[in-house]
Amino acid sequence: MTRIILIGYMGAGKTTIGKALAQELGVPFYDLDWYIETRMRRTIKQIFDEKGEEEFRRIEHNMLHEVAEFENVVVSCGGGTPCFYDNIDYMNSQAQVVYLKASPEVLYEHLQMGRRVRPLLLGKSPDEVRTFIVEQLALREPFYSKANYTLNVDLLDNFTKIQTTIENLRKILER
Repeated sequence: MTRIILIGYMGAGKTTIGKALAQELGVPFYDLDWYIETRMRRTIKQIFDEKGEEEFRRIEHNMLHEVAEFENVVVSCGGGTPCFYDNIDYMNSQAQVVYLKASPEVLYEHLQMGRRVRPLLLGKSPDEVRTFIVEQLALREPFYSKANYTLNVDLLDNFTKIQTTIENLRKILER
């Protein structure tokens, strides 16, 4: 049985890598945020706006417990998912968990290009976003570092580099 969960900061490429890995392995891919939006019939931003972050994290925790039970699957989680409740320990008990690690500079560049609305970044200037990323990474690193595996993803700017990253990830998981 294959059950892989990808974690890391927003903009690290969890969805991009997750989709490509799932396709290569021939298993379904689930993005936890998309799963939540489908189940709740609300966008993540709407849930944040209507219920606040605390309630969103509770919903996220419950939905994580659903998708982490699926067999033969690749799941990408939101950047904060491992940092709340017992989520990281639960993920480690259910799957091979991979931390996609990127530098603050790379994350900033990825988030500048990203088209999705990121509730935690709304209303922030570019300098505030940079500072926010550095501060959040410092807080989240202790959770992320509990993953079974860590893979540096600083270089995901073209298809060839994404394919190389997938190959490296497969090698790590086959150990």
